[in-house]
Amino acid sequence: MGPLSGLLVADFSRILAGPYATMLLADLGAQVIKVEGPAGDDTRTWMPPVRDGVSTYYLGINRNKRSIALDLKKPEDLDVAQRLAGRADVMIENFRPGGLKRFGLDYDTVAAANEKIVYASISGFGTGAGAGYPGYDLMVQAISGLMSLTGDPDGSPYRAGISVFDVMAGLHANIGILAALHHRDATGSGQHIEVNLLSSALSGLVNHSSGYVAGGTVPFRMGNAHPSLFPYEPLPTSDGELIVIAGNDGQFRKLCQVLDLPDLPDDPRFGRNQDRTANREALRPILVERLSKRTKDEWFRVLLAAGVPCAPINTIDGGVALAEELGLDPVVEVGGVPSVRNPITFSGTPAAYELPPPGLDEHGEEIRAWLTKD
Repeated sequence: MGPLSGLLVADFSRILAGPYATMLLADLGAQVIKVEGPAGDDTRTWMPPVRDGVSTYYLGINRNKRSIALDLKKPEDLDVAQRLAGRADVMIENFRPGGLKRFGLDYDTVAAANEKIVYASISGFGTGAGAGYPGYDLMVQAISGLMSLTGDPDGSPYRAGISVFDVMAGLHANIGILAALHHRDATGSGQHIEVNLLSSALSGLVNHSSGYVAGGTVPFRMGNAHPSLFPYEPLPTSDGELIVIAGNDGQFRKLCQVLDLPDLPDDPRFGRNQDRTANREALRPILVERLSKRTKDEWFRVLLAAGVPCAPINTIDGGVALAEELGLDPVVEVGGVPSVRNPITFSGTPAAYELPPPGLDEHGEEIRAWLTKD
């Protein structure tokens, strides 16, 4: 029995932010009913890559759910959708703001019949002047400023390698849902939670957005360099680059000991983090010269053993392999479909993996029967 057992989630979301959020809830025991249009979630067709003819994008964010296909323009299907919303503890949707009102599935209408509902809406740019903007992660990466920070200083801006703000918004939605459920337990009242990608992005830009709003500094693209720390980037070794990190003065002193540069921390240019950051162009060649004496794998072992954070730059397969080597068990198999395990570990109520990602309307008949039997 997971910590969210007994919780019914009506999932009217699609693509990434909402489905990722509801999959995590489902892993923890919530019963998630995935409501899809007749054509199904768009990610079912986002391929390659594929597994047994099914998009791995879809497979990666939809385990532990039951699927029902509903055409909300048909009265009989709309009735099923409204019955589901009326019974749910949580409803999550990412239609354009106001898009569900004509179906009687907006928060006000649903809450009038189900006052305990925790109703979460995810949009791209909120419900005000940005309500009409399409909510694509790439748009938000551009508009928020993330792309201005990503890439070579003299090159073009780059998008992140994943839809980072979709994932972040899904996590923010789950925090809001769990907080609202706690409030409901105390008061008996549900509420409406709204999350938008742009606000999630500005929050998630952390030190960069804070540097602007609190310090008036507009950050700029620095490639792999960090604006406030050095070293904190890839540095070349004899056979390739290694991420080397000195997050504080103690770590820098350890780095210098391993590199046989014991006097370097006493140099006034390099003794404190702010000095190293200001004088990075003088410090970098000194470190590179010493790192060139060994391979990246040799330095990884030696530096890590000495307490200096460092890392090889892996591809995904290398990341999975290291997680397996460390006993993190990164892959679980659900109904013959491998997927990445839920990242949260509970001592008493662990995540469970009971249902593979559903086929379109795979559970439609049983869900209709359940909702209409009363």
